[in-house]
Amino acid sequence: MAAASVAFEAPDNYAAAPSRARPIDLVHLARQTSGDKNLELEVLNIFARQARNCMAELSTAANDNRAAIAHRLRGAALAIGAFSVSSVAEKVENDANDAAALAMLGAAVIEAENFILKLSR
Repeated sequence: MAAASVAFEAPDNYAAAPSRARPIDLVHLARQTSGDKNLELEVLNIFARQARNCMAELSTAANDNRAAIAHRLRGAALAIGAFSVSSVAEKVENDANDAAALAMLGAAVIEAENFILKLSR
């Protein structure tokens, strides 16, 4: 479990300001999990699976269901500090027909998943 402690060293400083520059705000995540590194990794992996499932649902859903799926993804993203995913999911939630927003959401989810994979090594 040495990799987890190395990957999550920075968030131990709870006084640090949240960083929205990364796909996942590790300071926010540390606050949400009370600094429990194993829980952080578990929550991130759950989010990655949920995000992937939501994106699959969005690709086949009717427009009236897309808003609900995007809302679910937005809430999950906010909980872990994936603020870019949350922001774009809100755009899809507000306009389920916006193809550009759907594409941006896919890109944001992939970026967050790649970030999570790097942390999991």
